[in-house]
Amino acid sequence: MLSGAFFGNMKLVVSKSNLSGSAIIPGSKSHTIRAVAIASLADGISRVRCPLAAADTSAAVSAYSLLGADIATSDDWLITGTGGRPCVPENVIDVGNSGTTLYIALGTAALADGCAVFTGDDQIRRRPVGPLIEALNDLGANLRSTRGNGMAPIVVEGPMRGGKLRLDGSKTSQYLTSLLINCPLASGDTEIEVDNLVEKPYVEMTLSWLAEQGIQVDNDDFQRFRIPGGQNYTRFDKAIPADFSSATFFMCAAAICGGDLTLLGLDLKDTQGDKAVADILGEMGASVEPVHGGLRVRGGALTGGEFDLSDTPDALPALAVTACFATGETRLVNVAQARLKETDRIHVMCQELSKMGADIQELSDGLVIHGKPLRSATVYGHYDHRVIMALAIAGFACEGETTVLTAEALDVTFPTFAQLMAGVGARISVED
Repeated sequence: MLSGAFFGNMKLVVSKSNLSGSAIIPGSKSHTIRAVAIASLADGISRVRCPLAAADTSAAVSAYSLLGADIATSDDWLITGTGGRPCVPENVIDVGNSGTTLYIALGTAALADGCAVFTGDDQIRRRPVGPLIEALNDLGANLRSTRGNGMAPIVVEGPMRGGKLRLDGSKTSQYLTSLLINCPLASGDTEIEVDNLVEKPYVEMTLSWLAEQGIQVDNDDFQRFRIPGGQNYTRFDKAIPADFSSATFFMCAAAICGGDLTLLGLDLKDTQGDKAVADILGEMGASVEPVHGGLRVRGGALTGGEFDLSDTPDALPALAVTACFATGETRLVNVAQARLKETDRIHVMCQELSKMGADIQELSDGLVIHGKPLRSATVYGHYDHRVIMALAIAGFACEGETTVLTAEALDVTFPTFAQLMAGVGARISVED
């Protein structure tokens, strides 16, 4: 298993590249973690095919093993569930760098009759959990932040019973996802009113999992949900689709380098929010077309525009880089929640791209970028996997050598990033 902690001082060294060929994109992190959670709550043995093997998904496996599931990881993952009765863990649950695991597993721990303690790395301990803590407390559980700041470490005491609550959905959709997955197993019914929901496609992903399981959820236009209690999950056999969030970096790299890449394994009918990146790149002037088993992306003359990223915050780093190579002004807006990810991605991308000569300014909810050539530089990845990959693809379009520090954080979601990029012609190496 991969660790969520980062050691050493790895770096990516990249230089101008001609990209062509095809790459098989790894499985979706979001789907894999939902699969682990639901299989762990189900009766019987579930099979998860083509899962993403990375630090974030390893954190989910570790968390749900402590909550009572028996999980065997090889090519396919076999998960023996708890039948809706998670146990009190024997140790502190450390989610590493995985916010998705933290939020979903907090709800699962609130189903158990006893106490659990959650912590994570330094980034996780700075991420807000207050609205989810309040929501689970409204449902009869007892959660508290040990530092009293609404962040991990968090003590959870269950079981929750159900009830009525109002949820602030402006910071992340994952609070709602946690409730949707876990509340069907509460003893009573739950009613949720949601304000200012962002990242709606990820809620649709969760609802699709529940629908496949026959879980009843009444959804009133994503503003009000009614969830009957006393339901149950059943074992399943499911393949995980490829990750559009990971594919984003290949799509954007092809667009800015004038490349021609075919990205395989992507399901264009899937609910992943970041598949919208294909449409954005098409609007900017790249050629993006579906092919058998995926997408073909070819670079072209790019033009800026205004793009609402409220549903696709993970795309901000890569699209910020893309905008630097587009003519005119690009505005990436309505994505304030990007400040609450592994890093403040709005500030960090502004800071690091400025080192490469970008004409870029922060907004409270996004970035304004005027296209101009970038130059190679040494940049800091801030231990944020998406920032690191975005800065790397910027280097593929620059003369000279660009060094991206803290590359060990790629293990979070995409440990094979450098290998797959090299396979399509990228001049990239990983160095200690």
